[in-house]
Amino acid sequence: MFKKDPLQIIAYQTYGTSTRLYLRGRALEDENIDLEKKGAFKLLVNAWKRFETDEIKHTKIRVKLGDDKFFYAKTNHRGYFLLDERVENLKDYINAEGWVKLEFSFEAQKLKRTIQLGNRFPGEMLIPSQNSSFGVISDIDDTILHTGLVSILKWRVLINTFLTSAGRRLALEGTPEFYHLLHRGKTRQETNPIFYVSHSPWNLYRYLEYFLKKNNFPKGPIILRSFPKPFSKKVKGEKPQKQKEILNLLKTYPKLKFILIGDSGEHDPDIYMEIANAYPENVMAIYLRTVNHKSKMQRVKSLYKNYTVSPVLLVENSEEAIAHAKKHGFIAS
Repeated sequence: MFKKDPLQIIAYQTYGTSTRLYLRGRALEDENIDLEKKGAFKLLVNAWKRFETDEIKHTKIRVKLGDDKFFYAKTNHRGYFLLDERVENLKDYINAEGWVKLEFSFEAQKLKRTIQLGNRFPGEMLIPSQNSSFGVISDIDDTILHTGLVSILKWRVLINTFLTSAGRRLALEGTPEFYHLLHRGKTRQETNPIFYVSHSPWNLYRYLEYFLKKNNFPKGPIILRSFPKPFSKKVKGEKPQKQKEILNLLKTYPKLKFILIGDSGEHDPDIYMEIANAYPENVMAIYLRTVNHKSKMQRVKSLYKNYTVSPVLLVENSEEAIAHAKKHGFIAS
C-alpha cells in the first residue's frame, strides 16, 4: 500500500466587515510542494501537483474565532468551502493592521483518514479600518508580476508559470515600493487595504501568496477564480469572474473609494472603465501598465482618449505612477 499524503486546509486570505464573516478555502491532500525548487523536472512535477489535486470532498470544516466562537462550513465536490455569515462585534478581534486571525480544522471524528501533521490550520480575514482613505484593487499578471500574456501563443505564460519557481519570480521594478506608499497613504500612518484580484485559478494561490510575500508587497486578500467546467458555455452577457469579484468589493465597502491598477494587455481597460462608469463616486483613479504590443496599446489609448469620469494614467514605469499619486494627494509628497 502507498502511504497516503496528510490532509491540509488552505485558508485563503479574505475580506469582511465588522458584522460579516466571509471566508474561503480548500481542503486537499498535502503534496508538499516546495515553492523554492529549481530544475525543469522538479518544477514540472510541482506544476502537475498544483493542478492534479486530491480534494477532500463533502467534509465539515470547523472555524474557530478567538477562544470560544465556532462556525462551520462544508466542502463541495472540488474541496472548496465558503462561509458567509452575519456576526456581531468582529472589531474585538482585529489587530492594528485590520486582520482577524482564525483557526481552521477538520471535524476529525468524522474523517476516516488520520491527519498526520495536526488538525490546526491558520487563516486571516481583513476588515479595513474606518480611517482608511481609500482601497487599492490590483491585478497581478503583467501588473506586478511579469507573466507574458501578450506573448505569441502565450508561450511566455507557460514558461513563467510552470518552469519558474515562485521564489525566483521577480516583481516589476518599483511596484512593491509604490504599493507600500499607497498602503500608508498621504499621512504615512494609514492602513489602506490592498486587494489582489487575478484571473488565475485558485490552484496558484500558494504560488502567488509566496511571490507577494517574498517580494515584500503589502499583505492583502488574494482573490482568484475556479476553473470553469469542461465544455461549459458562457452565459450571454455574463461578466468575467474578475469583474464580479471587484464589484463585490465595491458593494461590501460602499463608502470606500478605490484606485484600480491593471495592465493594458487583456481585459483590464474595459473592465475598469465599465466599473468606473457604474460607480463614478467610488473610483479615484485608474492605472494601466503599458505592454509591448502596438495594436493593444493603440486600442487602449483610443478607448480612453476622451475619458473624463476618473483620472486615467497609462503607466510606463512605477516612477510615473508614484509622481501621479503624489500630485493627486494619494500618497505623501
